[in-house]
Amino acid sequence: MEHGIIAEIAGKYGAKILYNEKIAGHTSFNIGGVCDVVVMPSSADCIREMVSACRENGIKYYIFGRCTNVLISDSGLRGVVILIGNDYSAVKREGDCLVCESGAPLVKVCNAAKEAGLTGLEFAYGIPGSVGGALYMNAGAYGGEMKDVVSYCEYLDSDGSVKRMEAAEMCLSYRHSVFTGSDKVILSVCFRLSGGDSEAIAAKMSETMQKRRDKQPLEYPSAGSTFKRPEGYFAAKLIEDSGLKGYTRGGAQVSEKHSGFVINRGGATCKDVCDIISDIQAKVLADSGVKLECELIKVE
Repeated sequence: MEHGIIAEIAGKYGAKILYNEKIAGHTSFNIGGVCDVVVMPSSADCIREMVSACRENGIKYYIFGRCTNVLISDSGLRGVVILIGNDYSAVKREGDCLVCESGAPLVKVCNAAKEAGLTGLEFAYGIPGSVGGALYMNAGAYGGEMKDVVSYCEYLDSDGSVKRMEAAEMCLSYRHSVFTGSDKVILSVCFRLSGGDSEAIAAKMSETMQKRRDKQPLEYPSAGSTFKRPEGYFAAKLIEDSGLKGYTRGGAQVSEKHSGFVINRGGATCKDVCDIISDIQAKVLADSGVKLECELIKVE
């Protein structure tokens, strides 16, 4: 495959480009094989031109943020992987709003809100993803979710144009948005917050982070909660009731700290994780009649 046009665009904008790069080091799961080309764009124009070039030249491409909710194939990915991350992560205050480039880590945005004395994002402190990824799946925790605080976003549409979308148009629901599964690319997100006391905000953020440390296996690579919450149940309890806490396949394991997490104890492969997920789904269905839906996005 000819990557000359991709290298040319990367050079034009000073974007980092890597060839034959193992994607595992760019994911929270530390899983995934060698990819043909990995690009880290530095601006919205860079993203727009890169995506347009791929579409016009029939080059397969993938858009990721911080890769905290994905499971990537052991054989890697053919084509171009566009990682929207730290090189495109500016956060700007506009009154009671924060306008954030989509690669901004949520922790950076939460800290910016705290420093500005803006409340509303405390629930998101410690969620490891980026702004774009969080909106893509309407991420949430501890009683809050993106739909509570998003005002609007700018995105790259399928025709290559940059458009604005208001929150009411985003179809935000449990772990879903209008962007989920689409070819739209989130470029920036505006959070509408409220004035608050910085010390109180900091205390709430600290409390939220402590809950994560106490309950979640943060000491191991993972992709967060493995399954969506089934209506009327808790996935972790169903898994534990089926006797699967600590269940292991290869380097992957159902966390002994929180059964809702599949972790990489060292050397886990995509296949190990997929095997565990299939085994969990089959056993829980047989034991309780509940069909668990995977929250992770598998990419191959």
